Amino acid sequence: MRFLACVLTLLGAMTTWVAGQAPASSGAPVPRLSNGRVDLSGIWLGGGPINNIADGLPKGETLPLLPSAKAILDARQSREDPQASCLPSGVPRVAPYPWRIVQTPTHVFFLFEGNIHSYRQIFMDGRPHPSDPDPTWYGHSIGRWEGDTLVVDTVGFNDKFWFDFKGHPHTERLHIVERYTRTGIGTLVNQITIDDPGAYSRPFIVTFTATQAVGMELLEYICNENNQDLDHISGPTQPGGDPARPLGVLGR
Repeated sequence: MRFLACVLTLLGAMTTWVAGQAPASSGAPVPRLSNGRVDLSGIWLGGGPINNIADGLPKGETLPLLPSAKAILDARQSREDPQASCLPSGVPRVAPYPWRIVQTPTHVFFLFEGNIHSYRQIFMDGRPHPSDPDPTWYGHSIGRWEGDTLVVDTVGFNDKFWFDFKGHPHTERLHIVERYTRTGIGTLVNQITIDDPGAYSRPFIVTFTATQAVGMELLEYICNENNQDLDHISGPTQPGGDPARPLGVLGR
């Protein structure tokens, strides 16, 4: 009976994913607010690295890891992933769960279902970065509009999170610029420039695309409650998630 309940729960989660997946391109115009600004709000899936940040590189490019960063990457074990201990994903990594954009004139908020129901706040009021920000998981983010593209500039990171399941590292010198462009009714392209002279020999750009999850809502997910992941994770870092379940239904 217990096994059957688990199977039924998984099947129900997969049905939710199918019902909530982004629609195929219909040629509909990108939605806009009453002031003419493009509307980015809604529930999204993806839009950042999950398994390997190198997946977002242009074809033929490789990550410009410094030898010290490569040594850290090679030594990491799966169970050491902060996300496995219910800690925030950081930037630009995303968890394989839905997230919501809330757009206001003064702030843009990213609300995450995965891990600890954490959030990012992006200041849109023209303020600068603080001169000496306290290192945090999501850093200090300021945003501006360049046409229909939301440009998010973030500094002040700690060095605790990983870029992906693979374990690519960074340092507190990390500076990230994200460029979010809604290219269609159901697609949001995120072009990410990463500059971290403490771990990489030069800045590099990765691109990921989020899809809108129509009809889906954020669910309560308390990662710390009955977290049994660490008992089953061992060995070197490897792609995360369960290949039997599509993106968006992991644990749902």
